[in-house]
Amino acid sequence: MAVEQQARSGASAAGAGRRRSRRDEILEIAVGLFAARGYHGVSMDDIGAAAGVTGPALYHHFAGKEAMLAAALIPVSEGLLAGGKDRAAGHPDDPRGALESLIDFHVDFALANPAVIALHLHELDRLPDEPRRRIRKLQRLYVEEWVTVLTALHPGLPDGEARVLAHAAFGLMNSTPFLGGEVDRRRRAALLRGATIAALLAPTPA
Repeated sequence: MAVEQQARSGASAAGAGRRRSRRDEILEIAVGLFAARGYHGVSMDDIGAAAGVTGPALYHHFAGKEAMLAAALIPVSEGLLAGGKDRAAGHPDDPRGALESLIDFHVDFALANPAVIALHLHELDRLPDEPRRRIRKLQRLYVEEWVTVLTALHPGLPDGEARVLAHAAFGLMNSTPFLGGEVDRRRRAALLRGATIAALLAPTPA
């Protein structure tokens, strides 16, 4: 399944039970196009045509492609940080439980948002300095939630090494843009969770 198709199916599942605005629909289409063709491979006219809106109507919602990119990436980083804090705080005396909860949370996010992950991997540098710095700060704070849990789970593990492990875990879980549809979603989730927990529970080298 193409990244663009994954984006639409994931967003539809995530949006079940709540009514999405026209702005949300346009942004979802733009994210899918950016992820599939690259930021520079998509014009505002392309987005308008795919969304079935004229140029003036499109600019009513977004000032341009940069605004769309920021609107796609900033809330995701904010949501990851808020969710990570909640998951870690839910297991104050159980680092293993906190880690498993963080992994469940991130795997669910990664499976629902493959196009957003692809967008972040390849297009973040297209943003102006201010929103890019904001996203980077949110990401660093999210990583630190994992670092706190990992250093509690592995006594004596330096913070820097815990960050290496956290980023390695993100590499596993954020592989969803590259996964095909031959394995159903539930099984993909189980495989990603299992691989990540195994990697982070493994004894660290001396």
